Amino acid sequence: MSSVLFDAPGPKARARYRILGVVTALVILAIVGFIVLRFAQSGQFDEKKWHLFTFPLVQQTIIQSVGATLSAFATAAVLSLVLGVFLAFGRLSDRKWISLPCYGFTELFRAIPLLILMMIFYYGLPPLGVQGITPFTAVVAGLVLYNGSVLAEVFRAGIESLPRGQSEAGYAIGLPKSAVMTNILLPQAVRSMLPVIISQLVVILKDTALGFIVTYNEILFQAKYFGSQAQYGSPIIPSAIIAGVLYVGMCLILAGIAKWLEGRMRRNVKVVKVAKSEIVAIEG
Repeated sequence: MSSVLFDAPGPKARARYRILGVVTALVILAIVGFIVLRFAQSGQFDEKKWHLFTFPLVQQTIIQSVGATLSAFATAAVLSLVLGVFLAFGRLSDRKWISLPCYGFTELFRAIPLLILMMIFYYGLPPLGVQGITPFTAVVAGLVLYNGSVLAEVFRAGIESLPRGQSEAGYAIGLPKSAVMTNILLPQAVRSMLPVIISQLVVILKDTALGFIVTYNEILFQAKYFGSQAQYGSPIIPSAIIAGVLYVGMCLILAGIAKWLEGRMRRNVKVVKVAKSEIVAIEG
């Protein structure tokens, strides 16, 4: 069968794809093997470099850094979603005095690098007389402003991609625009843009690593500290490997939760459609 975008590959093309796949896998394995070999030759797998991570206090510190990372992520994720919804609604407002400031706010903080935002909050505001800015506050504030602006565009694109009949049906039964947005358009936009939203949440989780610049006690900050311990052979690579494994594990868990949530939402939509069809059949 042919696809809308391309023709199905024939036997020769499929064989060529298999060969390319095998060659690519071999090249990747060779690169990984070379890296592992170089690590082994440079003593990165020696017991001395890994002995530091056998201490219970070090393990407890790593667990605390994971908790700090998840705390910053959870706070920033929730606030970014809320800010994104408000900015998206503001962008779609019919009142210029609402839509224009929301547009300017979104474009401004999408353009500023996240690291600069964190540094402005932590290093720039105290000299101006703003006190009480902790590393946690600087990290969360930077994440919220940047990712909230990005999510605002995601929500806006999702709402504008819906058929006009969805909003017109709401207006036809007398709903105000706010009710049409929150009760009709936003749930459908979230469902359609869920993969993009989850991808941005994964970005938020990974971007918490920038908190080490403002001395926030997260995973990368602790990995950098442990890697500088000269009495244990300066285990920079072991620390980086442990930090990488932790980040990959958390991102995979988040992706798994997102996949489960997407499946639940699709099943709920199917149940609603089946219920409506049964009601129509009964009435008919």
